[in-house]
Amino acid sequence: MKLELPDLPYDYKALEPHISARTLEFHHDKHHATYVTKAQGMVKDTPMADDDLETIVQKAVKESNTGLFNNAAQAWNHTFFWNSLSPNGGGKPSGAIATKIDEDLGGYDKFVEAFSNAAVNQFGSGWAWLALDGGKLKIYGTANADTPIAKGQTALLTVDVWEHAYYLDYQNRRPDFVKAFLNELINWDFVNKNLAGAK
Repeated sequence: MKLELPDLPYDYKALEPHISARTLEFHHDKHHATYVTKAQGMVKDTPMADDDLETIVQKAVKESNTGLFNNAAQAWNHTFFWNSLSPNGGGKPSGAIATKIDEDLGGYDKFVEAFSNAAVNQFGSGWAWLALDGGKLKIYGTANADTPIAKGQTALLTVDVWEHAYYLDYQNRRPDFVKAFLNELINWDFVNKNLAGAK
C-alpha cells in the first residue's frame, strides 16, 4: 500500500442508503486526504520517503514517532476500510473465512455478536477489527489510529467507528451503523483475499 490517497473502489453513491454519498465525500476527500497529506509531509526528505505505507507505520511504532504513526496509520486504516466495504456485501460469508469463523469463533452468529460488541462499545474514536493473530481469528477494538499491523497481526476486516464515519447518516446511533455494516456492506471477498495472503 503506497502513501497516497487512493480512489474509492466504487462510486460515491454506491453504498446508499447505508452510507450516503455526502458521508463518503467528506470522509474520503477531507478526513482521509488530510491524514495522507500530513504523513507525506512528515516523511518527505527522510529515509522513509520511498517506503510503503505499512513499513512507515511499523517504523513509526519502533521510533515512538506518535505524530507520524497517527497520520500514517490512519491513512492505512482508511484505505483498508474502503476495501472492507462492498455495494453487494454483508450477510454470511463463504469460502475459507466462513470455515475459519466456525473453527475459531464458534460460528457466524458468535462473530456478529463479538464484532458488534467491539464496534459499538469502543469508547470514543476508533476501529473494530477482525484480525489473524498467531494463526487464530481475533476480534477487538482499537482507539484512535491503532491498527493490527502495529501489533504484528494480519488485518482481515475493519469498521471505522470514528463519528465522522457515520454521523451525517446515523447521528449518535452507532449500533445502527454497525448493523448496516454487518448486514449490507462487508466485502467478504476482500476478507478471504486477506486470509489467503496471510503470512
